[in-house]
Amino acid sequence: MSVRAKRGRPAERPDRRESILDAALHCFVERGFYGTTIPEIAAKANIAAGTIYHYFDSKEALVNALFRLWKTSIAQRVLTAFPQGASSREQFRTMWHEMIAFATSEPTAFAFIELHNHASYLDAESKAIDGNTKTFAHMMIVRAQREGAVKPLDAWVLMELVFGAFVGMMRAHWEGRMVLGDDVIAGAEQACWDAIALH
Repeated sequence: MSVRAKRGRPAERPDRRESILDAALHCFVERGFYGTTIPEIAAKANIAAGTIYHYFDSKEALVNALFRLWKTSIAQRVLTAFPQGASSREQFRTMWHEMIAFATSEPTAFAFIELHNHASYLDAESKAIDGNTKTFAHMMIVRAQREGAVKPLDAWVLMELVFGAFVGMMRAHWEGRMVLGDDVIAGAEQACWDAIALH
């Protein structure tokens, strides 16, 4: 697919766009959205600051493109592996391990999408993608409740309890307070299931 130039701008180069997104990812994780400037992102990408505006109209457009990129990536990973006809317990296990695989293979991206508060600058498209991901997890818990496998507490509450524990575990791992070995991963997954399971 060819990349057409915007009016008054040179044709976009996919490799340069990727380098800008990668530089922005690291800057946003290190300094936060409001603590990061376009010149800092440009310096990280080894380009002129004005070049960024050939690809993104603003810093807000850039952070939203980055958010959508990685939210979509983790969602696709989970959905591809999700065992539709399996038991709720097996579905839970699969989601847990796919999220672990993503968080450990793309730690900077996971830190960006899950350890930062994005509410003040996400656009409608980004919010919709984020909402779809959460709705999928919520529906999985509702289904498990109908099967009698999960406690009859509000499904949103149960989802946040599990996800909060997951994010806390990953933060402890990145901060060196926990070694994330296979035994810890499996034990934490079982403990989180036990926390929401009915029996």
